[in-house]
Amino acid sequence: MRMTDLIAKKRDGERLTTEEISEMIRLYTAGEIPDYQMSAMCMAILFRGMDDGEILDLTMSMMRSGETLDLSPIRGVKADKHSTGGVGDKTSLVLCPMVAACGVKIAKMSGRGLGHTGGTIDKLESFPGFVTGISEERFFDNVNRIGIAIAGQTAEVCPADKKLYALRDVTGTVPSIPLIVSSIMSKKLAAGADVIVLDVKCGSGAFMKTPEQARELAAGLTRVGTLAGRKCAAVITDMDEPLGFAVGNALEVKEAIDVLAGRTEAGELLELCLTLGANILTLAGLAEDEAEAREKLKSTIRDGSALKKLAEMVEAQHGDPRAVYDLSLLPAAAVKCEVPSARTGFVSHIEAEDVGLVSMHLGGGRATKESAIDLSVGVVLHKKVGDRVEEGESLGTIHAADAAKAAEAAELLRKCYAFSDEPAEKTPFIKGVVH
Repeated sequence: MRMTDLIAKKRDGERLTTEEISEMIRLYTAGEIPDYQMSAMCMAILFRGMDDGEILDLTMSMMRSGETLDLSPIRGVKADKHSTGGVGDKTSLVLCPMVAACGVKIAKMSGRGLGHTGGTIDKLESFPGFVTGISEERFFDNVNRIGIAIAGQTAEVCPADKKLYALRDVTGTVPSIPLIVSSIMSKKLAAGADVIVLDVKCGSGAFMKTPEQARELAAGLTRVGTLAGRKCAAVITDMDEPLGFAVGNALEVKEAIDVLAGRTEAGELLELCLTLGANILTLAGLAEDEAEAREKLKSTIRDGSALKKLAEMVEAQHGDPRAVYDLSLLPAAAVKCEVPSARTGFVSHIEAEDVGLVSMHLGGGRATKESAIDLSVGVVLHKKVGDRVEEGESLGTIHAADAAKAAEAAELLRKCYAFSDEPAEKTPFIKGVVH
């Protein structure tokens, strides 16, 4: 096989065979195909696309480039969830305990965040002593015993994806739908779950800027998952403003706990978790329809079983379960300051990505994989799109390590807000569900 022939074939809009794709990924992972040739292939795919069969072959080849997790030792239906990323996205911290309390097994591999805030793994490390690097044996035992474990990804999962993503990032080929689908689904399939739900974000704070782009991605993800023999659904959700109110690791954990404890009875975060969770329960066969599934999920908040499940997971991974019930045991920033509004009016827009960058400026995110993050810092918003605000009223609270950083962050946060004299029309938060 000559790589130049494959590049020319895809450049001319022809279909690559299963064998050609498999060999290409094998050789690239082994370092036998140079980056400049794979860059040309990625660009050809960006312009010419791939059909479902090609995307499935690419996904499976990437999945097989490293280790896969065999979840057969875990009894029952295993589910996993993936988000395409956003600002203030603490969904897994709420969703996973709720679903586990309903009887679905959550065996989730998560990563650390690179960008404005930490990933799920970083957020969980806000619990004193929490360990994410547990053995496979302990991982399986925890899921069988309490129904849930969330651990860090190993370096051996999908090495082809790690190489390809780094290459796409510097060659302008990140937006290719076939390459995005294969990147996401290779890791999800390698994680071994029976049911996979995907939260596909769209809007100014998301990678997919329009609902149409998000729907195309959602359809591609679910088609490949179904072709690979998994039960899949994708929920398209709004990211034109941050999800919920908190942006920052420990602050997001506190907000998630407030939802699980029933102290936050409504809002987009809870609605998202109910929608994702309802799809998990129906696909897992534990509910006849969405209405029954949502009622089961709500009952885990009312009876305290979801919050208890979170505490059990924290304790099983060497964290302090008391912090689930006493938020003062979680990291807290040394300085807090309010951000007063400069005018009276209605919030018409919040630049979600810029709010994330405020958290990163405070130390709540990573510029590189080696960056250390401060789990205590971030932003808690008090006003969202559509809310009325008076001049001098607080738009949000900055949580910072020192007064100087707090003052800088306050100025940055103020610039994230736009106002109007009339109430802004809010678009639906849930844009659609794709099966």
